Amino acid sequence: MFTGLIETTGTLLAITPTAGATRITIAAPALAPRLHTGDSVAVNGVCLTALDIRPDNFSADLAAETIERTTLSQLFPGTTVNLELPTPAGSPLGGHVVQGHVDGTATLLGLLPITPNAPETDWRLRLSLPNELTRYVVPQGSITVEGISLTVASITGNIVEIAIIPHTYANTSLHTLTPGTPLNIETDVLAKYAERQTEEPSSTFTLTEQYLIANGY
Repeated sequence: MFTGLIETTGTLLAITPTAGATRITIAAPALAPRLHTGDSVAVNGVCLTALDIRPDNFSADLAAETIERTTLSQLFPGTTVNLELPTPAGSPLGGHVVQGHVDGTATLLGLLPITPNAPETDWRLRLSLPNELTRYVVPQGSITVEGISLTVASITGNIVEIAIIPHTYANTSLHTLTPGTPLNIETDVLAKYAERQTEEPSSTFTLTEQYLIANGY
């Protein structure tokens, strides 16, 4: 499990087709020394398995589902990616529960400073969300964009606006993105479970005297 608090960024070195998969290699000198083969690592919000680890980089294979559902296979060498290791059990959850299971992709509409030309300013991110994901998004709720745990400021139709603080803008891939860029989106898993609960048929169980007697009451 992840929390959406990006530990560091890396740089995509290569995307290489292999037998039955596509392999990506990422330069991550601040993170690679902590990895072991088979460890989970979130890359732009996608949970992957670390392979072929070297002192300053690692690789991971993209399954067909990952290629279809995320943006990773569309990236090119030199792209900045967000990286996060799983959160150890018992650690504080600084962001929100992030599984690394991307629901789909959105389109970046804009990322503009609130106070232009200021030394440090908040930013306003606008994105266009797939219609089928809008039911899981609410104002002041959590959403994961490119692996970053963010808070929804507003949603109108399928247009979502998010406030970005200077630290997040500077220390993630956000400052490298341009309008039209596809973004990996994971909605709040709690919203999905709540929806599933409302879809379940109501119980037909009826408490009767016979049931109580049979169970020792």
